[in-house]
Amino acid sequence: MLALLALDPKLASLDPRTALYLDTETTGLGGSGALAFLIGMAWFDGDQLRLEQVLLRSPADERAGLELVAERIEQASFLVTYNGKSFDLPLLASRRVMTRAPALAVRPHLDLLHVARRLHRTRLGACRLTLLESEVLGFERGPDVQGADIPARYSHFLRTGDEAALTDVVEHNALDVVSMAALVGLYGEPLTSLHEQDLVSLARTYHRAGDAQRTDEALEYALERGAGRPAIRARGEIAKARGERAQALVDFESLAADLDDSSARLELAKLYEHFAKEPLKALKLALIGTAETTEAQSRRVSRLSRKVARANQTSK
Repeated sequence: MLALLALDPKLASLDPRTALYLDTETTGLGGSGALAFLIGMAWFDGDQLRLEQVLLRSPADERAGLELVAERIEQASFLVTYNGKSFDLPLLASRRVMTRAPALAVRPHLDLLHVARRLHRTRLGACRLTLLESEVLGFERGPDVQGADIPARYSHFLRTGDEAALTDVVEHNALDVVSMAALVGLYGEPLTSLHEQDLVSLARTYHRAGDAQRTDEALEYALERGAGRPAIRARGEIAKARGERAQALVDFESLAADLDDSSARLELAKLYEHFAKEPLKALKLALIGTAETTEAQSRRVSRLSRKVARANQTSK
């Protein structure tokens, strides 16, 4: 299931119980000067999730901290992060270079941000981890330190030794890591508990992964749960992509009848013209307006008008 959602077949053969969950808190958003001063890691020991956090009490401790992270990565079958492909792993790799340490072991990588965007972006927009906690996992973490404030808190700690400045940062990091494990638990099971809009996105993801049976099951369940027009559109678009144009025609006829939607009219006009061979119906839709440029719409109207004229002459 995780491999399908990640669109990464390599994950299918791996055991999630031997994954390493990883998240960093840093002194900046990148660049050669950014330092990962707090690294949270978690893994399963039997049925227990063990959490370990590496805090650099001084930048001089960086190499020792990175060595421990490297050992944990070496022991893992794959990595799980949230935006780690773009941020955490490149930063750690860069810091290994800066400290003249060997490169980190290469492991398969499940970046949950990409999965979350596929499943929840249509409904939630920005897929911040805290938003997924509340809207997907049903967990409210309460007051939380803002990411923009974290570098300043570490700077204050280095200047003053005030450990209280980092208490909320450590808690924030711990919850981020544990939430990733909770998401893997959710995404690795049948996803019937998802919001109906997310089920539509799930069907599209299964389609991209090439799993036709799961695609159809997700669409059917989304419709049963009341997803309505978004599910009908997804079913029509997927049916068209598969070459199942009769089903696509039914779905886009339904959409065009219920909505003043130029993109639905365009898809239906194409189906009427090329599949149903009904240029007059296609022309009527094109005259109302389709989701294309004025020039493209004009060409469509002209072409369909000629087809209608030929059909009328033939019928005589």
